[in-house]
Amino acid sequence: MDKLRFGTAGIPLSTPQPGTENGIRHARKLGLDAFEVEFVRSINITRERAPAVNAAARASDVTLTCHAPYFINLNSDDKAKLEASVKRILDSARIAWLCGSWSVTFHAAFYLKMDAGAVYSTVKDRIRSIARALKDEGNPIWLRPETTGKRSQFGSLDEILRISQEVEQVMPCVDFSHLHARSGGGNNSYEEFAGTLESIEKALGKTGLQNMHIHTSGIEYTDAGERSHTNLQHSDMRYKELMRALRDFRAAGVLISESPNIEGDALLMQREFRGKG
Repeated sequence: MDKLRFGTAGIPLSTPQPGTENGIRHARKLGLDAFEVEFVRSINITRERAPAVNAAARASDVTLTCHAPYFINLNSDDKAKLEASVKRILDSARIAWLCGSWSVTFHAAFYLKMDAGAVYSTVKDRIRSIARALKDEGNPIWLRPETTGKRSQFGSLDEILRISQEVEQVMPCVDFSHLHARSGGGNNSYEEFAGTLESIEKALGKTGLQNMHIHTSGIEYTDAGERSHTNLQHSDMRYKELMRALRDFRAAGVLISESPNIEGDALLMQREFRGKG
């Protein structure tokens, strides 16, 4: 990536006509250049329709990412649930690649009160198996386990960076709002944002900063972590300091707004990043 692109988690609310293709075109009209295909409830784009989504993105110069379904737990000891989780990631990656998506993100697992080290090993092995299956199919899409907002979820920054080092075709999805909520209100200053970016560079080199998939929104949280997403201006998320840190570290890739007013906050962050806030 040659720059940091900004976009929405799904179809912009102001899109005049329904449909992913229309949402992509409208995002570009708004001045955005990224778009996350949302499979969070179901994989709602067919193989037959995917080429039209791909064509819309190419024509609009909009980079696509994808969010796989929420219903995933690669640490499940229930065989049926585990197989369904693996299938959801694989199917998301397959359709996303046909759509032209650059990467697919997912919430990987829950600890289920198990030892964190054992959970890490289990999740890593299962993501490696998924990556091998995609490689065998000729699908090079980036798999992006996401930093998560609840302490009961697998997905600390250290875990996501480590798995990105150890498994081919895996890179992080860094959700700065989740890191803020997971810490109970920390990770919310320029110095802390810079520290996160330094950790990424230390683990993954310059490539880690130039190949970023980022989520950001306002967020409400409790002692247990994330409670709900909210708009940036209604939260304590110091997004201006985050944009300054991303700019100072010359981050490139895609930043997706997951606020309720998805395009409003995407444009707000884009202006701030470009020094026009």
